[in-house]
This record gives sequence, C-alpha cells and structure tokens, in this order.
Amino acid sequence: MTRPSPALIGPATPAQLHVMSMNIRLDRSGDGATHPGDADHWPERRPRLIELLARERPAVLGVQEALHGQLSAIEEALPGHRCVGYGREGGSHGEHAAIFYDAERLELLSWDQFWLSDTPEIIGSTTWGHTVTRIVVRAELRDLATHRELTVLNTHFDHESEIARRRSARALTELVTGSSVPVIVTGDFNAAAHDSGAYTALVTEGPTVDTWDTAEAQLTPAWGTFLDYRAPVEGGERIDWILTSEDITTVRAAINVSRGGEGRYPSDHAAVQALIALP
Repeated sequence: MTRPSPALIGPATPAQLHVMSMNIRLDRSGDGATHPGDADHWPERRPRLIELLARERPAVLGVQEALHGQLSAIEEALPGHRCVGYGREGGSHGEHAAIFYDAERLELLSWDQFWLSDTPEIIGSTTWGHTVTRIVVRAELRDLATHRELTVLNTHFDHESEIARRRSARALTELVTGSSVPVIVTGDFNAAAHDSGAYTALVTEGPTVDTWDTAEAQLTPAWGTFLDYRAPVEGGERIDWILTSEDITTVRAAINVSRGGEGRYPSDHAAVQALIALP
C-alpha cells in the first residue's frame, strides 16, 4: 500500500494565501462508462480527492469538470468552504467550474458566471467554433486577514478548437484588465504553457504572470499536468495553470502528483498549487 504524501503547501499563514486549481474529472460511473477497479471510476477516486483536499486545505480552489453530484466530495473535504458557480448548461446541469473559498478567511462580495462566446450572458451559448459549452466563473472576495480585495477567475477552455481557446484567452484578458484589484486565474486551459496561443494572449503578451515560473521556490519537478492515470512525466505539457496579475508575489508553486493510500490518483489531472502574497 502506498502511503499518502505529506502536504506540499497546506494551510497558509495570514500573510499568504494558498490557491489550488484542479480538474477533478467528471463522474462517468452513472452511465456505465466506468466500473469498479477502473482508474477512472469516480466512487473509488472520491475518497482520494477528499484525502488530497483535506490535507492541502487551499483557501481558494478552482475546480473543473465537476458534476453537481461530485461537489459534495469537496464540501466534505473542506467543510468551512463556500462555493460559487453553477452548471454550464444552467442550474445544476452540466459540468461546473466552481470556485470554493474558505469562508473564515475570505468574504464573498459578489460573483457571476459568463459563457465563453459572443453572447456571454446566454446560458449554453457557443459561437467560436467549439461544440462544448465553456464558462468562466468570477468571484470578488475580501481577504479578512489582510483586508485586501481580490478577483478570482476560474475556467476550462475547449479541448478541440484552437480558435475557441484564443478567443477565450482574449475574453479572460479583458476580465483581468477590467479589474481594479489583484487577480488570480485558475483553470484547465487545454493548451501548453509557453507554447500556445492562449498562453501568449494571457501571459507572454498579456496582463498576467505564470505562478510556476515566477515562484520563489518550486516544490516539485515540472510535471506535465495531464496524467491520464499514468506515471508523471517531468517536462511534460503543463495545461493547468494558476496565473495572477503582476502585483501578486508567488512564494511557492507545486504540481501535485500524489496518490492516495491505495496508490490511486484522485483525477486524470494533477492539482496545481501556489502560495501567494497579495500586494
């Protein structure tokens, strides 16, 4: 039996904020697509996800691919957290790109949700060549420890259309530049860091910085973040990112490829983490 790994970052001091982004992989067990013993079988992954989140205890968590029935696992792992964001097909329907935040540390000021299309306020809209509905959730928060306000954006870009990813990156850039407070962006971008149009728009030529690159310390090797339930590959494509506005300092960054007590990954993606300091 594989022993669970110790926390890479864990709870932060009041001067810092622990942020995590994770594609938790949707539950496909209900339609018979997975079975007990399969690496992708959600009922057997669920305890591993709870174990990971309860150990790391991020103050801010952006998740992708979460179906409504999977949110209870996150609530069990992080009972002091609150959640914003609803399904991409409206209400509880479809995948969620929800933002969870520690309600003892952060106060919610407002939140909203946009569809990545030319009609961002129309539920389920797709106009950029992608067939899958894509969303971004925005939360305006106040850090009760430092009394500073911040914006958190969480998203999941399209997996097929390069045009949609570029347009989505431009839309996200507008949300970042439109904020008057520090911004944190979490997401599965389905695009390689340093080698994609989305990354160029957001980071290389955009208003954000990549916490992995700017961190004062990298706590893990540069693992590729799409594991597909296989052994991690150092130097593999990093498609899950935590970005921030330039005024935020990243103290530590990590790509969490730990497995649970039974040697099972909680998801087909690695969690990415950053310990940041607000300006």
